[in-house]
Amino acid sequence: MITLLNTIDRLVHRSLELACSLFLALMVGFTIYTIVMRYVFENPPVWGDLLTVLSNIWLMFIALSLTARDNDHIALNLIYEKLPPRFALYVRQFWKAMIFLVGIVLIIYGLELVDTMRGRYWEMWYFEFTSQGFEFKENYMPKKYAVAILPMAGFLTASGAAICFFKKV
Repeated sequence: MITLLNTIDRLVHRSLELACSLFLALMVGFTIYTIVMRYVFENPPVWGDLLTVLSNIWLMFIALSLTARDNDHIALNLIYEKLPPRFALYVRQFWKAMIFLVGIVLIIYGLELVDTMRGRYWEMWYFEFTSQGFEFKENYMPKKYAVAILPMAGFLTASGAAICFFKKV
């Protein structure tokens, strides 16, 4: 059973790393495309800057969940090294619990925000999955799609902190 859980944990970790790599590549690609279109062809896309920002936001929230999962808190590691080992363990566990709570807050308020978010991005048409498959929608992308990362990142952060809490330090 433990082997299966470790395998699933490694699979989720690799998937999150892949997602971070993808969003970083998208962010760089959108930026380069927008700059080339703006300064070389003098015809920038209206959606270029928006997709760059959205890629950056999603990248940062997924990286947050990876940081919680890996227990990589740069600022606190120096403190842990200076504390007595037993006290350092208690402080580490306290911070893991706090990170878990941050994940829960992201889930609760993220779901509320996604539910109540109004408006659309005027520069973005979008695809939607319907009973007929993927359909191109000729109206604009709802803003709630952009903030949908909040509850997802909350779940990933909370589960990563919980996994880290029960692993050996």
